Amino acid sequence: MDDKSQIADNYRKMYWGMSQKDRTRLESVLHDTFVLVHMTGMQQSKEAYIHAIEDGTLNYYFAIHESVQITIDGDNALLIGESLVEAAVFGGSRSTWWLKLKINLINRDENWFMTRAVTSTY
Repeated sequence: MDDKSQIADNYRKMYWGMSQKDRTRLESVLHDTFVLVHMTGMQQSKEAYIHAIEDGTLNYYFAIHESVQITIDGDNALLIGESLVEAAVFGGSRSTWWLKLKINLINRDENWFMTRAVTSTY
């Protein structure tokens, strides 16, 4: 699998892990230094993010990926993904969101890991 294919596959794996509350899958694509920046500006570490998914603070039900753009520069990459996501987060009701994620990745031992994701809408 080439680098762009692996990165795009990791994006899909991340969303699958979120919807299935699958810690193992999420840990396989998120680097230990991973930080998620929510639309509010709140930042969560990898562990805090996965824990919030597991405990139901963040509930994701499905995602339809409309656009995935990837640029690679050596061992660094940027993925900009636009996905229609159904979720209920932080005690809110179940809603559909047009989420845009700007995700930074690094290549370690021929595997791509997400290091930072910034969330917005589109």
